[in-house]
Amino acid sequence: MKFYDRDTELKILQKNWTQTTERGRLTVLIGRRRIGKTTLLRKNSEEGNQPFLYLYVSKDNERVMTRKFQEAAEQTLGLRIFGQTESFAQFFEQLMRYGQQNHFTLVFDEFQNFIKVNPAIPCHIQDIWDRYQEKVKVNMVACGSIYNMMHRIFDNEDEPLYGRQDCRINLQPFRIGVLKQILHDHNPKYTPEDLLCLYMLTGGVAKYVSWLMDAKATTKTKMLRWVTQVGSPYLSEGTELIMSEFGRDYANYLSILQMIASGLTTQSEIDGVIGKNTGAYLDNLETEYSYIHRRQPLFSKPGGRNSRWQLDDCFLRFWFRFILHNQALVEMERNDLLLEIVEHDYEQYSGLVLEQYFRQRWMEEERVTLVGNYWDRKGVNEIDMIALNDIDKTAVVAEVKRQRKKLNHSLLAEKAATIDKHLAKYTITQIGLTMEDM
Repeated sequence: MKFYDRDTELKILQKNWTQTTERGRLTVLIGRRRIGKTTLLRKNSEEGNQPFLYLYVSKDNERVMTRKFQEAAEQTLGLRIFGQTESFAQFFEQLMRYGQQNHFTLVFDEFQNFIKVNPAIPCHIQDIWDRYQEKVKVNMVACGSIYNMMHRIFDNEDEPLYGRQDCRINLQPFRIGVLKQILHDHNPKYTPEDLLCLYMLTGGVAKYVSWLMDAKATTKTKMLRWVTQVGSPYLSEGTELIMSEFGRDYANYLSILQMIASGLTTQSEIDGVIGKNTGAYLDNLETEYSYIHRRQPLFSKPGGRNSRWQLDDCFLRFWFRFILHNQALVEMERNDLLLEIVEHDYEQYSGLVLEQYFRQRWMEEERVTLVGNYWDRKGVNEIDMIALNDIDKTAVVAEVKRQRKKLNHSLLAEKAATIDKHLAKYTITQIGLTMEDM
């Protein structure tokens, strides 16, 4: 699949490159696995014709890792370091000396792995960078996929690299408009069902979209067959992602995420299944890892108890709901039965995804200041989408259904009436949204 979008990020990276003709700059690039960080950096390097040293931080022994870095520096930059450097610090200082006369981009991918190689490495980087930054022409990028570790390294006041970043980019999934463009390029006759399925399976994560497009899985039927077939990387991706993120404690987090994906969205429900208080785990999943978010209905007081936990990542939600839940079928290679289960539940499951689709699309494309949904404490009155514009004082109250015949405008009006006091200052439009409106 060709390169799509990322115009804003490319402009930022190009500006950083230009500014490093005078002094070194450190950019922190964070994004979930498979989001396209490395592809973005390589694209920027190619367009700017930049000397580009890419170093992947594996979890090797420090001396082994440093030797690999030396070989890459010689092959890419022609930098020969005579004699074997014994530590990363020695190698990094050699790079900085080289950067006093040579302008180049230096990328450390999976930067957070330095902590596992040698916890002292961030201290060495801080010391050397502080001494050389004003004298070098080095455009350094620290690239990482594990949110909590990257935030700890660069945002914790007690860490050596706190305050050293000059720029930060949080790389997000493709916007819905970009997904439409990609699908159109590969299947000009795509249907709303095809678009919804692509969104449901990938959430706009670049690598997952690329997997499907490269496999020519551009219709709903082909997509579902591809992700469930024997040998599909989709089947093991979730396990690899969770284990790399949570390490030894992954089992508890895996169970909690599975509960949320299956529809248990309050802590009391999750505690009841897990058999213990999961408050600390839930807080970590939100604040440390950004996997889940505590959602409250619009107009509720901050910190109110009428809240639900939500797993926003479309890929993970689908993987937990269908792949992990039916892992026995995967192990037995009864992928035909796995596909049957997915197809059987597809309509109901995708209806919930459609609500998220429209909330996201409204945030990206419409003139709004806040988008959310509403439910009362009893769970009787639920409104799929409310979009507010606090500048123009307008509000859209919407019901979302897969099929237009299932819309009930009178029921929507009754539900909207229950929140009249919150919308008294707004001009209200009530609408029904279906797959025809995608």
